[in-house]
Amino acid sequence: MNDPKIIVALDYPDASAAQAMVARLDPALCRVKIGKELFTAAGPSLVEFVVARGFGVFLDLKFHDIPNTVGSACKAAARMGVWMMNVHASGGRAMMQAAREALEGTQTGGLPRPRLIAVTVLTSLAQSDLADIGMQGSPADAVTRLAQLAKQAGLDGVVCSAQEAHVLRVACGAGFDLVTPGIRPADGAQDDQKRVMTPRAAVDAGADYLVIGRPITQAADPVAMLQRIQREITA
Repeated sequence: MNDPKIIVALDYPDASAAQAMVARLDPALCRVKIGKELFTAAGPSLVEFVVARGFGVFLDLKFHDIPNTVGSACKAAARMGVWMMNVHASGGRAMMQAAREALEGTQTGGLPRPRLIAVTVLTSLAQSDLADIGMQGSPADAVTRLAQLAKQAGLDGVVCSAQEAHVLRVACGAGFDLVTPGIRPADGAQDDQKRVMTPRAAVDAGADYLVIGRPITQAADPVAMLQRIQREITA
């Protein structure tokens, strides 16, 4: 089964721009991520449009609410045929367990149930930012603690910085998905990410999937950039 490791972030304000990018990409080379801005603007119909074109969709809505509400939201997302979705690990064990239980038996079209992962610490947050919200210790400490909680709750993996991937691989073992945003080519701009890593270094550190947005979508030739990164991580 084809298992692309690159997830292209469709961080667009409307459906037309996202659809134009999807038309240029190859589902054999990448999956795509639909986040809050685009989903709010375009809704489920865009997700279904992308799924119908053969792409695995990571629905990045970071559910965080009471357990029953999050469980219901996950079940609704599964009906759209998404490949992966996420919740905030800081929502707690009961919330994550409710999300996982809601996805049991949601296989569609012969595909397995959507993968469920947890957000640990956003890659835009540095240690000083964690201190501002009352979290003690380094980002790596917080990420490890929340990742282990997610695994105990039965989730498939976590979103984390690639800089924490090696530590989490040791802490959580094989078969636990590490999905890493904040990926930037060596010659790329860091933008608003504070904890970043190159694609090859992220894979070497233990990352399973690389979320890459602007370096691909804002490249002069997005397809050529995608192919370049694919060659780098498979070399």
